[in-house]
Amino acid sequence: MQDIKRTIKYLLILILVLFFLIIFASSIGSADLSFKDTAKIFGSYIPGINNFINIDNIQPQYFDIITRIRLPRIFISILVGIALASSGVIFQGIFRNPMADPYIIGVSAGASFGATIGMLVVTGIRILNISSVSLFAFIGAVSTTFLVYNISRVRNKVSVLTLLLSGVALSALLSSVNSFILMFEAHDLAKVIFWLMGGLTSASWQQFFIICPVIIIFLIISSFFLNDLNIISLGDERATQLGVNTENVKRLLLILASLIAAAAVSVSGIIGFVGLITPHILRLIVGPDHKILYPTSAVAGGIVLLFSDTIARTILSPREIPVGIITSIIGVPFFLYLLIRSKKRIF
Repeated sequence: MQDIKRTIKYLLILILVLFFLIIFASSIGSADLSFKDTAKIFGSYIPGINNFINIDNIQPQYFDIITRIRLPRIFISILVGIALASSGVIFQGIFRNPMADPYIIGVSAGASFGATIGMLVVTGIRILNISSVSLFAFIGAVSTTFLVYNISRVRNKVSVLTLLLSGVALSALLSSVNSFILMFEAHDLAKVIFWLMGGLTSASWQQFFIICPVIIIFLIISSFFLNDLNIISLGDERATQLGVNTENVKRLLLILASLIAAAAVSVSGIIGFVGLITPHILRLIVGPDHKILYPTSAVAGGIVLLFSDTIARTILSPREIPVGIITSIIGVPFFLYLLIRSKKRIF
């Protein structure tokens, strides 16, 4: 009961922050609106509240700017942030290492390779109105994960060290093949590089409604194994003694976390460090219990990416910076801090 109260308390605080950030992000851009007018537009869509709001002095085009242009991007950035942070919690729990993240076993390299194929080689294919870039990025990310997993599996057991080394090796191979392909497609180089840097410029409600159910389903399934993840953090031997089938749980969570990250990357490109820094910061605040850490990190991930994307699209307006650059600028110093702490702990 105490854990539930703590979780609800932290979630309410984070959701409140996210709500105000959504209104703030909706109000700024090439057409600036006041925070008050943006809040009125939001309120006008809420039954009951709309009866007390006067929107006569707000120009009609502002409604279209917010609902058709800004909100799809805002909600996709939140969803991608939730996905990356949640999968980061799972990876860090599985590997018992705060420096693990969703890209550690080649998800990003596979998505990059798939996206390049979708942009330059197999164009024009659409399934359920999903573009060839998103489709092949998802296929590449998932295929790489399964390949790395099968390489590192021996007699239904997976060596963490072999898994990491396989991920590094396959990532290097795919990056090399990617570079080779780009040598012969120089005219589309800028488009590919911009995608690889991570960005949400093509965000739409259609994209959101396609990937949202996929990510939510995988997140819910993963949440049923949070107690097992807590026990696994005590060590495999201890977890086995307590009745947890560690290999099966790790395998399932590894697949789920990879699918969550792959779905996110397929629409956003490569956005680094959200899945690394968010769970670690929340662990310092809420503690290591995954039943609290998992949901709070998810909401915090949405906040981090929405904040980063708002900076990316406004700081050099009308030009736009890929959001992956912003998250890297924020994330790299924190990553170096983790490395220095780990080094001190070793020596």
